[in-house]
Order: sequence, then C-alpha cells, then structure tokens
Amino acid sequence: MKLSDQIKPISYLKAHAAELVRNLSSQAEPLVITQNGEAKAVMLDIKTYEQTQETMALLKMLALGQRQIEEGKVQPAGEVINRLRERSSSR
Repeated sequence: MKLSDQIKPISYLKAHAAELVRNLSSQAEPLVITQNGEAKAVMLDIKTYEQTQETMALLKMLALGQRQIEEGKVQPAGEVINRLRERSSSR
C-alpha cells in the first residue's frame, strides 16, 4: 500500500480511532495524521514500532563502531581475547 493512501486528518482519527488501531495491527503500515493540512504525527502498530527501535539501536551501534575505527580506538581481537582469558584464569 502506498503511503499516500495512509494519510488521514485528525478529525478522521477522532471519529474512527478503534477502526484505525485495528487496521494498524493488520496492515503494519504507518498512518500519517494531518492537522490543518499539515502532517503532524505518525501512528504505527507496536510490533513495527519495536522493530524500528531495534533497527535504530543497531544503526547507532554501527555508527559508534565506525567512529571508533576512524579515531583509532580499536584493538586487535586476538589481544582482547587473550586479555579476557588471562583475567578469567586469574580469578
């Protein structure tokens, strides 16, 4: 379904809230809510929202890792593994 089909005014949301929530769960498509002709909010079903949040978290970790590589804040994996083994064997 095209995003343009998923745009509704806030008055429609007020009048059809239960139906829209049901449809969100079954369609897994975002719903854009407009107010005075301008997009103001996006509604998602909870599963899609959670997946989006997980994706954002992974992207942040990748960006952080890339930044650390660029800044030279990395160590060879073998060295790190050896240090961890030494630490665990000394306990």
